Amino acid sequence: MSDTLDKNDARPDGAHRIGRRAELIVFAVIAAFIWPVVAVGVVGGYGFLVWMSQLILGPPGPPGA
Repeated sequence: MSDTLDKNDARPDGAHRIGRRAELIVFAVIAAFIWPVVAVGVVGGYGFLVWMSQLILGPPGPPGA
């Protein structure tokens, strides 16, 4: 079975560099754009949930205060 190629042997020399560069670009897009949008959405959603619960249940604290 010496005629089968290993995974690393199947790539040309420049393909590893292109793959690494593409991976870094994808990481940068995720880190700079997607995660901040997700974070703002989660915090905003939590704030909306607290706001709506206080609208329905009343503000926190002892009753009649």
